Amino acid sequence: MAALNSVRKHGKFLVIIVALALFAFIAEEFVRSLGYTQNERHQRVGQIYGENISIQDFNKLVDEYTEVIKFSQNVSNLTDEQATAVRDQVWQAYVQQQLIAHECEALGLCVTDAELERSIQAGESPLLAGTPFRAEDGKFDYAALQRFREQYAQMSSDAEIPAETKEYYQSFMNYWKFIEKQIRQELLASKYQGLIASALLSNPVAAKQSFEGRVNESDVLLCAVPYTSIKDADVEVSDKELKAKYEEMKEMFRNDQEMRDIKYIDVEVKASKADEAQLNQEMAAYAAALQEGAEPAKVVREAGSLVPYSVMPVTTKALPRDIAQQMDSMSIGEQKGPYYYAGDNTMNIVRIISHTTMPDSVQFRQLAVPGVSVADAQQRADSIMNVLRSGVALDSVAKNLGQNAAPVWLTSAQYDGQNMDETNRLFIQKLTSMPAGTTETFEIPNQGVAILNVMDRRNTVDKYNVAVVKVPMDFSKETYGAAYNQFSSFIAGKNAADLESQAQAAGYAVQTRQGVSSAEHTVANVSSTREALRWIFNDDTKVGDVSPLYECGNNDHLLVIILEGIHKKGYLPWDDEDVKNFLTQQVLQDKKAAMLQEKMQGITVLKDAQAIPGAATDTLRRVSFSGLTYVPLVGTLEPAVAGAVSGMKQGEVKSGIRGNGGVYALQVLSQSKQQDAKYDQKAEEQQNVQMNARALQSLTRDLFLKADVQDNRYLFY
Repeated sequence: MAALNSVRKHGKFLVIIVALALFAFIAEEFVRSLGYTQNERHQRVGQIYGENISIQDFNKLVDEYTEVIKFSQNVSNLTDEQATAVRDQVWQAYVQQQLIAHECEALGLCVTDAELERSIQAGESPLLAGTPFRAEDGKFDYAALQRFREQYAQMSSDAEIPAETKEYYQSFMNYWKFIEKQIRQELLASKYQGLIASALLSNPVAAKQSFEGRVNESDVLLCAVPYTSIKDADVEVSDKELKAKYEEMKEMFRNDQEMRDIKYIDVEVKASKADEAQLNQEMAAYAAALQEGAEPAKVVREAGSLVPYSVMPVTTKALPRDIAQQMDSMSIGEQKGPYYYAGDNTMNIVRIISHTTMPDSVQFRQLAVPGVSVADAQQRADSIMNVLRSGVALDSVAKNLGQNAAPVWLTSAQYDGQNMDETNRLFIQKLTSMPAGTTETFEIPNQGVAILNVMDRRNTVDKYNVAVVKVPMDFSKETYGAAYNQFSSFIAGKNAADLESQAQAAGYAVQTRQGVSSAEHTVANVSSTREALRWIFNDDTKVGDVSPLYECGNNDHLLVIILEGIHKKGYLPWDDEDVKNFLTQQVLQDKKAAMLQEKMQGITVLKDAQAIPGAATDTLRRVSFSGLTYVPLVGTLEPAVAGAVSGMKQGEVKSGIRGNGGVYALQVLSQSKQQDAKYDQKAEEQQNVQMNARALQSLTRDLFLKADVQDNRYLFY
């Protein structure tokens, strides 16, 4: 009872405490929810139809495609440029697939597993031609695919198969699963496009009109009065007229994505005179060393040449193009340089040590002959050679030894210019010097002996033992530091107006770039400018802001940016500078056309039109409704002229025809029909359907706009 009285006595106080506790709980949950939302937003690489795409999910798609490329091209890594291209391809393919899939889901269209398998079995998809499952004629081999599937299933359940083999088969299966997924998407898109195309029909009337419009031709006497005959200053244009024109042409000014305008100063740091003098001195020393007979490999290595010295003679394909172009004009022992090559900003020395001819490709087989020692292996190899000389096939010997002596090709592309040890050099030298059809032994130092059988030699090519010293004309740290200090001092504390007004006097150039998109990968075509691009599209960056100083490129560029304008996604305003200029020209043309049409009103004789100031006359031959009618007098195509002529009779005159470049008066001189033109109704109808189908190319853009696609990749790459 006492406790109850205490509660009643302090009731208001307790209510406040409970309320505060409840608020704290709600606030904690709100903060936690807000934190999750912010984190999710920061992980969002894009959005389609309101559905977010996380960076993790997108990277999975990129990794999947990257592995397919690496497997199919037998490479271990992609270059930065290739990786960027892959991300672009994955994004574009993903967006396209999502647009189609969204429409197909609403329509109830899908691709069943049975349909997919039937398509694969029939070899319908062009993707199948690029797979390893091909017959001798190059066509897709479904039976080969089935054998692979069976082998994969057996391998998965066999514990004795080596892990490396299983890993290869798994990579192969991942590759095939990717192809299957692409074919499924391809089939779904085909269904959707087929459904839309089935709504595009032609008819006998349209077919007949199409035929007549193509084969009926006229020779025309044309009088043109160009719009340029009236000065712009003589025509007044009001904002009211511009706004009305804007509403008429509004769809032309729609931005599919946000764009931004910038001005920037890009400073490329180059070698100073002192840097050039230092490099020239070093190159002269390397040239003298080569001339005096120093070891080429040592000189090239010490010089830090971009072209390493190869112990094997190389084809010109293994050399930079500028070096390769000199090989034919140089003789053995000749040396050129040092000289400067502007194409890659390098100093160069070239010395041809020797020249030879070798087969570009060698097909061979080999047997490994092990032994407890090299001498033991050599004795075993001699015994095997005697067996082979007696007429026993190498394949049979290989089978008895438990080896696979399948023929393989060795090409120059596999080793040209590559670093290799002495054993590999001797191995290649041996193979390329053996005549076709011969079999010899090759001792592998400290390992054993190999028996080599050369089956074929093809494409004898010139190869060179050449020393190339190619060194970039780089700037020194002192030169870069001086350029950095000078530029940073110039931009310090300056606003956009100061930078623009003072740049030229300081030796810098302010450049303009309009319509920068966040989908781009560089700013001002300078590499490593991702941070600069992020600054441009940061929500906190305002028009007139000046960016930080960016060190970019290949550590040889200094960049500062001014944000000049922001064009939000959607419609550009009518008073945007570029839009207003365009509208002004359109309204000027409208008014000039009306003025010239008024002057031509009532003209029935072409001579009266020729009296109008600025008029000129020409004859146009073989004008048809469906042809491209070019009017040299105004330098533009004029579909309106072709349209007017198609409805005229011989001798008839029409005036006041408005075109793209002026207003016209016409008289038909003669009419004819193309010889050997035969009407085929079905062919004409099919051609009309195909023309209509081409007009559907704009459908993708319509779907894109409907999906409200957002691309935030610039935040991550």
